[in-house]
Amino acid sequence: MESIQTSLKKWMKDKASFQDVYQQMRTDITNDPDIKQLLREHPQLDNTAIDRQLIKLYEYQSQNKDCNNCPDGGCSNNILPGYKPKIEVIGTNIHVSYEKCQYTIIKEAQQERATLIKSLYMPKEILHASIADIHGDDPGRHQGIVAISQFLTQIDDKLPKKGLYFHGPFGVGKTYFLGAVANELADRKISSMLIYMPEFVREIKSSIKDDSIGEKIDQFKKIPVLMLDDIGAESISAWFRDEVLGSILQYRMMEGLPTFFSSNYSLDQLEKHLSTTTRGEIEQLKAGRIIERIQQLSEPVEINGRSHR
Repeated sequence: MESIQTSLKKWMKDKASFQDVYQQMRTDITNDPDIKQLLREHPQLDNTAIDRQLIKLYEYQSQNKDCNNCPDGGCSNNILPGYKPKIEVIGTNIHVSYEKCQYTIIKEAQQERATLIKSLYMPKEILHASIADIHGDDPGRHQGIVAISQFLTQIDDKLPKKGLYFHGPFGVGKTYFLGAVANELADRKISSMLIYMPEFVREIKSSIKDDSIGEKIDQFKKIPVLMLDDIGAESISAWFRDEVLGSILQYRMMEGLPTFFSSNYSLDQLEKHLSTTTRGEIEQLKAGRIIERIQQLSEPVEINGRSHR
């Protein structure tokens, strides 16, 4: 067992070492350009106030405060990752708080934007489509570009009641047009949903088994902007045409919610397609009702030109 004298000498040595470290730390902190500026602006922070709150000055001084360093891991290494420290002096009291760095703000905005575009079986590249990337040098696309511009211009007042029905040959970019519109809507904080029709039909059929069909149909009815891609590419039953598709379109027509479509068929051709059920029955009247609702919900726009696939 150590003697009291030995223990006392050791304690005094450790204390001296601590004092050296403390003084060096104090010197480093008070010589920091940001801290020096703070002390110049607040002369009431005397040595007593500094010593009492040195840990707060260290907390502020030791962290990244320049968002230009964020891509290299700057703010991500702070006490609160993605937040930068903010210092405030009230009297002789120092307060350190945190605010989002610019990259955190951008990241959250991107995440929020992504939630505005819902999709069902749509390719990722379509979800990143941009009007700026649509080839305007293709005359067959001019009508579509004009129609989109007119639709978006109307949003400045309120959401139009009618969307667009893009139709034309395979591969001319109809689906890309839908994605571009969805991204423009997201920029205006308007939710949309893109649905690939053949997979949508299969999704609804599988939902019958788990009793989720009503919930899913309700979601498609009420989304501010609905986009049905490649309508007519699927073989549908009379039940799906009338009870599912017809119900969704009827609700949106009554509520004035715009709907977009893309199809290889013109409206006349689509009517013929929808009139023939999977059983081979011809139901012209019921197909006509679907076309009537599509006409109430959208304006037909023909897209032609070269294939972009």
